[in-house]
Amino acid sequence: MFNARDPMYRDPVGAVEEGTPVHFKIRIPRDLKCSAARLCVINDSTKQTEILELFWCGMAGEFDEWWECHFIPEQFGLYFYYFEIKTYRGIRRIGRQRGSVGAIDNAGDKGSWQLTVYRKGFTTPDWLAGGIMYQIFPDRFFNSKTKKENVPADRHYHQNWDDEPQWRPDENGEVTNSDYFGGDLKGIEKKLPYLKKLGVTCIYLNPIFEAHSNHRYNTADYSKIDPSLGTEKDFKSLCSKAKKLGIRILLDGVFSHTGSDSIYFNQKGRYDSVGAFQSQSSPYYPWYSFHQWPDIYESWWGFNTLPNVKETNPSYDQYINGDGGIVQKWLALGASGWRLDVADELPDAFIDNLSASAKRQKDDALVLGEVWEDASNKTAYGVRRRYLLGGQLDSVMNYPFRDAILGFLTGMEAEDAMEIILSVLENYPPQVVRLLMNHIGTHDTERAITVLAGEPMRNRGREWQSEARMTKEQWKLGFKKMRLASLMQYTLPGVPCIYYGDEAGVEGYKDPFNRTGYPWGKENKELLNWYEKLGALRSDHPVFREGEFHPVAAGNGLLSYLRRCDEEELLVALNSWNQEQTLELPEGYQSAQTLLGKAVGGTAILEPYGCGVFCLRRNGEENEKK
Repeated sequence: MFNARDPMYRDPVGAVEEGTPVHFKIRIPRDLKCSAARLCVINDSTKQTEILELFWCGMAGEFDEWWECHFIPEQFGLYFYYFEIKTYRGIRRIGRQRGSVGAIDNAGDKGSWQLTVYRKGFTTPDWLAGGIMYQIFPDRFFNSKTKKENVPADRHYHQNWDDEPQWRPDENGEVTNSDYFGGDLKGIEKKLPYLKKLGVTCIYLNPIFEAHSNHRYNTADYSKIDPSLGTEKDFKSLCSKAKKLGIRILLDGVFSHTGSDSIYFNQKGRYDSVGAFQSQSSPYYPWYSFHQWPDIYESWWGFNTLPNVKETNPSYDQYINGDGGIVQKWLALGASGWRLDVADELPDAFIDNLSASAKRQKDDALVLGEVWEDASNKTAYGVRRRYLLGGQLDSVMNYPFRDAILGFLTGMEAEDAMEIILSVLENYPPQVVRLLMNHIGTHDTERAITVLAGEPMRNRGREWQSEARMTKEQWKLGFKKMRLASLMQYTLPGVPCIYYGDEAGVEGYKDPFNRTGYPWGKENKELLNWYEKLGALRSDHPVFREGEFHPVAAGNGLLSYLRRCDEEELLVALNSWNQEQTLELPEGYQSAQTLLGKAVGGTAILEPYGCGVFCLRRNGEENEKK
């Protein structure tokens, strides 16, 4: 009766710019004797419902008829809609079902469809589209052995790069994250040729500012590079050398809280400045929320070492987002954008100001947010967020795609994985979709290969996680599944993001076991070569920049889709089962070029845990089969 993903029923499909006429068309069986139909649109901001009459517009075959209307969303925001029809059986509601199709809901309580309407003129930076991201946990990537100055004496350095990170509590029962391996900015700079060979165009760095833990999410001074990583000069050099290789630097901004051991709070008295913990006359005191000064204060998820800040405090907001503030300083020194930690804990007004500040400094600065759910309709702390409507985020970490990719390869039905993918594409603005950070693992999750083939963790503790290792058979299976997972990463809409070491076969459960040192000289060469091949695939084919996505097949362990642009069309097919399967290719693919896998005639032959990628040129070039 209706399909929101089909332009025959809704044109245009997907998110639209404010003021864009959207044409709706529903197909109603004649035997219902429909005498009237209407579109019911709920404005999510005002909660007001607008009723639009649909008009009969002709027959749809012998047994159905078409009804249609236009709706023009005049303001950006979210809208939810459904249909009502007047039949000889009374008023019936047509509501959303799985697959975004419509059906009569006799109970009157089916879901509504979402219409995302973004601001007029909303654009996102071009430079990331079609590229490849690479996430680095700086302390664990590469140690340049460069001598460092002003490193605090209370930091413990491992002598062996292959050591396991410390995880046992100290004598006070605390895990301090105060052990270091010595990875630094110069080390990243030395490995730029390696990243270039992978096809990397953007490095996302976990926090690099002064902080007294190896993860640095407890910022001590936003204005300084952590001395264990090097200097401001080293940062400028890294950005400059990377730019010459076509690689940008994305920084991690942790702005919802600081460290208690910081120049701003100064609980331990490490700094000469007067912090909020020391005096209510401190210029930083208004940044924090004390219930009983100085010992009882609001902190991030109850961790006393991470006091929350009042992001909308004028002094703090100016310090971070003002002209010449922290956001602009590091962009001016060479960064190309910011990834915002826990974006759902940052107020809208703060994100508005941060985005505006970044764009004032560099009009193509990227602002990317950490959001774990569907970012188009996320509600945080009782407030519907407007991350993707323009003026805030350019992109988000694409956890839904991670769920689909890893789920498809660990038992999820292919139809369910495809539904997750299509739902994101239906709800997100296209200019956001092309920049989505498609990761399958980060510093916050288990390593992808461990999820795909390792022993399930089942809430087991750190003692077990420390000792658990994949068997040879598990690793062989993990290798096969990593090939499929990474192929999906690289060919779905958005930008693949490699978590350092995934390409080398690094395994590990949760923090800190997912943060071991990169295994230089001990990489799995076969997997590394696969990632290099995928990098070349993205570089060689313009369809991955912002080509259309069309599902082909989803079921019985098979997932297949098309990417299409003016120059070419690529078909991707993946087999998640441990048995050979075949897939009949669409018409015209008999002459397609085989980029990966095998095809005979018009049939793709997919080995157990195998894949295929087939290309049709659309510019008149003759396709040849390799």
